Amino acid sequence: MNIDYETTGTARAEQFSDETAAIEGNDDVISRLNGLIEICKDGQEGFKNAAEGVEDAELKKTFYESSQQRSEFAGILQASVRSLGGDPETKSTVLGSLHRGWMDLKSAVTGKDASSILNECERGEDAAKDAYKDAVEAALPANIADIIAEQAHAVTAAHNRIRSLRDQYNSRSDGF
Repeated sequence: MNIDYETTGTARAEQFSDETAAIEGNDDVISRLNGLIEICKDGQEGFKNAAEGVEDAELKKTFYESSQQRSEFAGILQASVRSLGGDPETKSTVLGSLHRGWMDLKSAVTGKDASSILNECERGEDAAKDAYKDAVEAALPANIADIIAEQAHAVTAAHNRIRSLRDQYNSRSDGF
């Protein structure tokens, strides 16, 4: 019996390569995390602006808490980027903010209309939810995937809370 060790070794290497090819490369993971950091920074700033633009104490508290949550999420993601040897994002971008819907919040805030502000916050949250959904579906290292899944769950809960508050405020204004 004659075994071709070179062929067998190559086949094993290809099998191993196929199994690990599903996980994104380090640079791709860093890029994905930096994108989420920008999303979190956009949300942090958007919720802060929203809190400053409403008079309702309950909404103000909700918005400030959401801003703080996004700041914490960004910090965790930044630490993850550093652990991968990358340079984490430290701020959102104007283009990113425009794309994600948070810039329209400024015009809603100037009118101090809670319903309009909640509508704009929900638009921003829609974008965050979508970004996290994409990240959850990506082939990431287990430790990173766990962090993103946990944050995605919290982002969805925050989105649902904002939507519920928006619906409450819209039903109040319909009744007047």
